Amino acid sequence: MTEGPAMPGGPPPPAGPARPARPSRRDVLRGGTGLLSGAAAATLLAGCGSGGGDGVGADGRVTVELWHGQTDTGRAAIQKLVDEFNRTHPKIRVDPGGGVLSDAMLQKVTAALASGSYPDIAYIFGSDLASIARSPKVADLTATVAHGPTPWRQFWTPAREAVTVNKRVRAAPALIDSLAVVCNKKLFARAGVPLPEAGWTWDEFTATAKKLTSHADGTFGTGWPGVGDEDTVWRLWPMIWDLGGEVIAADGHGIGFEDTGVRALETVARLAADKSVYIDPKPGSEQMYQVFLSGRMGMVVTGPWQLPDIAQAKVDYHVVPLPSYSGKAITISGPDTWTVFDNGSARVAAARTFVEWLIQPAQDVRWDIQAGSLPLSRSTQALGAWRDRTASTEGLSVFTQALETARVRPAHPAYPQISEALGQAITAVLLGRSTPAKALRGCAHEANAALLIPR
Repeated sequence: MTEGPAMPGGPPPPAGPARPARPSRRDVLRGGTGLLSGAAAATLLAGCGSGGGDGVGADGRVTVELWHGQTDTGRAAIQKLVDEFNRTHPKIRVDPGGGVLSDAMLQKVTAALASGSYPDIAYIFGSDLASIARSPKVADLTATVAHGPTPWRQFWTPAREAVTVNKRVRAAPALIDSLAVVCNKKLFARAGVPLPEAGWTWDEFTATAKKLTSHADGTFGTGWPGVGDEDTVWRLWPMIWDLGGEVIAADGHGIGFEDTGVRALETVARLAADKSVYIDPKPGSEQMYQVFLSGRMGMVVTGPWQLPDIAQAKVDYHVVPLPSYSGKAITISGPDTWTVFDNGSARVAAARTFVEWLIQPAQDVRWDIQAGSLPLSRSTQALGAWRDRTASTEGLSVFTQALETARVRPAHPAYPQISEALGQAITAVLLGRSTPAKALRGCAHEANAALLIPR
């Protein structure tokens, strides 16, 4: 028997056979904010022990342990790069066999530091780097990137900022993305609504979402994750920044969005009041994306990692930059990192050599294409392979161009607590359980308290 259409905020009907799992890039981008307990944070500060010897074999070759955190296509891509590096660097052997999936990497590395047996390189979410970098076992890469083959300034600003903590480079950029809006052309045409163009506003977004919504047909104007996790939160930061707010106030003693956050939440409240937003009740946003892929959502805010699935679902789509309040282009980027740990001078030197090689354009472009990312640097963007990829992928250039004005979440150890508090506020507004002003007051109370804790 065929199920009826889902109502706003409810679970979608079955979307047919499950597709093969893709790299969890949306998990990477939304990830981080893994809260550390007091005991776990203390182990980072202690950082005692070594990760298992100097790693130099009898033949003089240094073994480097890599925890890459990738699955499926991403794992295959990093394995090919590792194999090439090992062939071309006979004095170093990179072993990519250890670690866990990227979503659990913070907890895994924290436990490894406590036990004294930790990797040489780990894939760490950018929003977790500040917490991990409190350990004295995290290597400083400032000199490494300053003298690398690709000039540091060639890397996009979000990539540089994501790996910089207290003005020191504490990791190498691993992967970068941005957010834009993907539109279903068929639903726009059916509703008689013109496709949006760059420079549109959030008022236009909410009005468009309302026009695209049809409860009779089970279609939604847009979607938003509704579980309060980082995927819920990080979509709001461009709105707050556009209104002049900051995640953390300039003095560092409180949040910087007590007023602007209310206005951004008012936009969310309008979507909820219009019942034009599909509220995904499960972590990972998989249901929200399935609603879009099944042709029942007009607009979805997402990143370039979603484009292969959209093409596979044969959705005729259009990509447009995020709306704004000010008319200025702004988005968010979620860079992640290759973080190097100190297991002795020989292993640190070998690990630095590997990550320096990995982020060069010739390797980066292959990783970007296979893992569904954007180029880390303008040097990579200029390569013929990336230009070909852009020409063959509808809308990809919009995501890349957005990096020019993209911002990143601050590399601050209190960010996870701020995110958790804001996630609760957004969810309360989406579900109609609180007003924007009341929800933001609760968020500010919790987040400000977290910022007062000595770090």
